Amino acid sequence: MKGRTVLYTGAAGGLGLETTLLLLERGARVVAVDNDLTKVAALEQAAAGKGDLIVSTADLSDLAGFRATLDDLIERTGGFDVVINNAAIYPSKPFEDYTIEEHQAVQRVNVDAGIVAVQAALPGMRERGFGRIVNVSSITLSGGWANLSPYVASKMALVGLTRAWAREFGPYGVTVNAIAPGAFPTDAEKIHPDPEGYNRMVLDAQSIKRRGTAQDIANTIAFFASDESGFVTGQTLHVNGGWTMN
Repeated sequence: MKGRTVLYTGAAGGLGLETTLLLLERGARVVAVDNDLTKVAALEQAAAGKGDLIVSTADLSDLAGFRATLDDLIERTGGFDVVINNAAIYPSKPFEDYTIEEHQAVQRVNVDAGIVAVQAALPGMRERGFGRIVNVSSITLSGGWANLSPYVASKMALVGLTRAWAREFGPYGVTVNAIAPGAFPTDAEKIHPDPEGYNRMVLDAQSIKRRGTAQDIANTIAFFASDESGFVTGQTLHVNGGWTMN
């Protein structure tokens, strides 16, 4: 990936950090967007000496501000060859307890910010005749989780956008794919009241009897971001140890 510039939202999180490091090791310049300052500091420390990392702490809920930040970054870097829409928020409570404003807040960060990122990056991709867009969806689309309806809706929206964009952007040399991670031991699991019971449930459900790692996700995203995936588009790849099969 030498010479490629990657825009990666949620790049310092539980699944993001390892992917960022792998992309840097493969020669990419990574523009990492994350507003968790503690995680950003850990990413910067881990990435020291590994490659060209640019960090932005843009607030994805401020779509106009995010677009202005992206325009500045495009002017600085020359544009993005790869966009990875990974950032997400995941409130958990019964459906009837959510306000419409809370639904919209999840949509804004999980989906609309990704739309803004692609709108900013696409003109340069089209001009260069090359682009890779990777949307991070979720195993929760299988219907096995309650109390996450705004999150699940947002992740299904990304699958729909993946297919629509793949059809529309293919003539420009741009591929669009999604990955749907299974249950990975990240901060998101802290919402579960019984971590040990949840861990047993995950292992019972999976065909592969180990927990997934951030490296499993990094390898998958790196493939979709690379030249080698140039004839794959519009697909959603489930990375879940055989929990669900399609």
